Amino acid sequence: MAVYKIFSEKDTFISSYRSSQNFGRDEVLEVFRYAYDSSTNLDTTRAIIQFPNTSIQNVITTTISGSAYSASLRLYLANATLPANYTIFGHRVTTAWDMGLGKSADNPTTTLGCTWNTPWTTPGGDYNASANTQSFLYIDNKDINMNITSLVNYWYSNPNLNYGVLLKQSSSIENNTSSSFGTKFFSMDTHTIYPPQIELKWDDSYYNTTLTQILTSDFTAVISNLQNTFPEGTTYTFKIRARDKFPARAFSTTSVYLVPKALPITTYWALKDAKTEEIVIDFDTTFTKVSCNNDGNYFKLYMDGLEPERYYQILIKTILSNGETVVIEDPLNYFKLVR
Repeated sequence: MAVYKIFSEKDTFISSYRSSQNFGRDEVLEVFRYAYDSSTNLDTTRAIIQFPNTSIQNVITTTISGSAYSASLRLYLANATLPANYTIFGHRVTTAWDMGLGKSADNPTTTLGCTWNTPWTTPGGDYNASANTQSFLYIDNKDINMNITSLVNYWYSNPNLNYGVLLKQSSSIENNTSSSFGTKFFSMDTHTIYPPQIELKWDDSYYNTTLTQILTSDFTAVISNLQNTFPEGTTYTFKIRARDKFPARAFSTTSVYLVPKALPITTYWALKDAKTEEIVIDFDTTFTKVSCNNDGNYFKLYMDGLEPERYYQILIKTILSNGETVVIEDPLNYFKLVR
């Protein structure tokens, strides 16, 4: 399995009410419809995010290297005022733009850089009519996890036309004149661990072993080559050594406690931020499979898309042949990513 994260290289939001103001350095990205004190005092905001061509090209060409992959746009909610159900639309931007250095609180306002009016042919942004979408119910998690595989494919094939993605609400909400609805997401200038990102996933797992398979929950599994720290940008293969907790006695010159076994093919890994306990990479039956060969189980982690100077904990989940699920959340299975 593999998961690779690409952070945005620039982002901003644009405002119809403050149509000449730039918000390139704001800590949030607004996708909002404000209805203030009258039907003439209205504001629509849209977010624009662009990701680096070099990263997209390198990952797909060199790292993924021909494997089928999926790509998701990930944004993390900072604040929201929402109707019961709503949809976010992601459109391919068709005009180059400058992020600018403005913020909402600037006085005087910053006008240099992308705004509602510039550099667009049509105020509000130039974008392709086709959209990727994500719909939300009232009870849903409001973070964006939008499938943009087709959009990333387009940028990969047409790198000179990668101007990013524009996020907006439906026309019915943007044209609403009586209530304020919308979302605010953390931007690349946030002081949190939640900047905008593309999450690329593909299956690079391999499972072929002569080792005896673990069949019951009476087993131990440790990461045998865990290090305390890793430099930023590291790609590392973690090895998992599994054995029975209470192995049967045997006449052998080798201790029965040293005889490795294989966790089943239905074994997966996840990654958690050790401080916030936020799941950074969740268990996935397609994209976080644990591999296995005759030396034991293993998985590869690409650390390019992880925030440095933070501690991460590795989680392991095994679904046994009897249907029982075992989750290993060993507090010792953590490392620090350093600059």
